[in-house]
Amino acid sequence: MSKAEELLALLEKADQDEQGLPPVHKWQPERQDDIDMRIARDGTWYYQESPIQRERMVKLFSTILLREGDDYFLVTPVEKLRIKVDDAPFVATDVERVTDGDREKLVFTTNVGTHVVAGARHPLRVETDADSGEPAPYVHVRDNLEALISRNIFYQLVDWARREEQGGGARLVVDSDGETFELGAL
Repeated sequence: MSKAEELLALLEKADQDEQGLPPVHKWQPERQDDIDMRIARDGTWYYQESPIQRERMVKLFSTILLREGDDYFLVTPVEKLRIKVDDAPFVATDVERVTDGDREKLVFTTNVGTHVVAGARHPLRVETDADSGEPAPYVHVRDNLEALISRNIFYQLVDWARREEQGGGARLVVDSDGETFELGAL
């Protein structure tokens, strides 16, 4: 399989990732509780302060994750368990540039193997810490769940970015699936 075919397969995989997920937003379980589970900023899942080593278990949990306001839950038809999330529940660990027809697309892969194409349905955003000036970039994954874009992937985006003049200033932007996203002011 050629590199182009591999990348187009990634686009198909991104579409399929959104299909087939459990309808957690429709479930209204009677039992609700807190559980000693936490997702660290680096994407590591912990249960009772011990890292969950089984990758398949983490992937399964990630499919039943729901966010309501600032709270995160694991939801099944019979129970809804509140967990802690240090920053974002996912981490974008890879990005590929794919040309699909006349559009360039940025395909992100998360730490749980989910693929998303940055665009109108999956926007990029960058928050900048007021004190340190350090950027915290995110890509929307599904519903109101995001992935923190890892530092090396953010540097890759900056390398691909173009300078755009705006209102007397300049900013770095990247394009994906017909949308333009600001990475930061210059």
